[in-house]
Amino acid sequence: MEGSGDEFQKYRSPLVSRYASKEMAFNFSDSNKFTMWRKLWIYLAKAEKELGLPITDAQVSEMEAHVDDINFAMAAEEERKLRHDVMAHVHTFANCCPTAAPIIHLGATSCYVGDNTDLIMLRDGFDILLPKLARVIDRLANFADKYADLPTLGFTHYQPAQLTTVGKRACLWLQDLLMDIRNLQRAREDLRFRGVKGTTGTQASFLQLFQGDHDKVEQLDRRVTEMAGFKKSYLVTGQTYSRKVDIDCLTVLASLGATVHKICTDIRLLANLKEIEEPFEKEQIGSSAMPYKRNPMRAERCCSLARHLVALVSDPLQTASVQWLERTLDDSANRRISLPESFLTADIILSTLQNITEGLVVYPKVIERHIRHELPFMATENIIMAIVKAGGNRQDCHEKIRVLSQQAAAVVKQEGGDNDLLARVQADPYFTPILNQLDDLLDPKTFIGRAPQQVARFLAEEVKPVLEPYKSKMDVKIELEL
Repeated sequence: MEGSGDEFQKYRSPLVSRYASKEMAFNFSDSNKFTMWRKLWIYLAKAEKELGLPITDAQVSEMEAHVDDINFAMAAEEERKLRHDVMAHVHTFANCCPTAAPIIHLGATSCYVGDNTDLIMLRDGFDILLPKLARVIDRLANFADKYADLPTLGFTHYQPAQLTTVGKRACLWLQDLLMDIRNLQRAREDLRFRGVKGTTGTQASFLQLFQGDHDKVEQLDRRVTEMAGFKKSYLVTGQTYSRKVDIDCLTVLASLGATVHKICTDIRLLANLKEIEEPFEKEQIGSSAMPYKRNPMRAERCCSLARHLVALVSDPLQTASVQWLERTLDDSANRRISLPESFLTADIILSTLQNITEGLVVYPKVIERHIRHELPFMATENIIMAIVKAGGNRQDCHEKIRVLSQQAAAVVKQEGGDNDLLARVQADPYFTPILNQLDDLLDPKTFIGRAPQQVARFLAEEVKPVLEPYKSKMDVKIELEL
């Protein structure tokens, strides 16, 4: 069978096989993970050598020369034999570094490479996500600015309400995304390195290596932390860093998922009204049975994956709660799934949402028609005020309007006709004194309040400063392959 390689004979996560970006997929790849383990062993050896342990330049150079050439088959065979992934890779690294073999992993525990690599991947994962989120905000900000004063029906309870503008509604989405980018930035900046802490976090093995010299142990921790690109390490750990760190990271991603779900649900609702649509490719098929359909499949994909992202936060919550004393291993298998999947999922929905926001289509005439259907009811208070100014009685006018409104509503609801309230008002001699004012009284732009001004101020004061650090990364356009 053509195209029936081994990869099609076993389950593949669609997060990677269908959707995720190359950079995020690589960030959590085995290649990146185990290369980082080797780099961490090199950092450790270099720092130990600097602080006086008998490690030679030749040993360090040998390790550096083999940082990338990982024999994955040998590592897999070693793990089957040893039932220990870290020691399998220690043996594999030692096999190609015979001179350095005696000092690889010196004084360390498995979590030295495992946990520290996870923290590096979390940090780098945030560094991939943040510019993507900034680009979504930028695209939506441009959209909000373009449509800042285009009136549209507001909805409460998904029932027509007072008018707003298309741009103002987009600012509601933007406000949530601004909260998300601040949350992601904070989570990223709060990350620290586990550092070199030993088997239960006491650094006892390193204190023994340095013959009781506490200062050298602290210098070792600081030096390795710096080499890994972190400003600080956690001052106290058990065998692992606190699993509450994972909660902090995945909580902000779950919160982002909630935001994206709300935005994309709104887009789907507006698509049903034919007021706004996501981009639709020239040869895209909406339905296998109904060729006329233009389904909001991108927004639906975002909602589907956002639910998964929101659900994933329960894993670190439960994992942190059941860690016994200094550590139990029941965190490991769960974290292998929940940490990468959260970042991969967030990556996918941001790429998809950027594609949506770069190509949103607005249909002003449809929006105008919907306004015309509802605006006569909304304008009744304005009509009453105009009659009073023309010398009429407020209560008499209210009763007239009430009767005519109910008649018009019956036409809409019972006969399926258009809202003819305006025609009824024009035909009633009672309203003759204000007939020449009706066009002004029914101008949609008189019903949008300060929406355009709110948009302008919000974009200038809230959005623009947040985007400033990312301005060099704004020119990336997203083309979805699926």
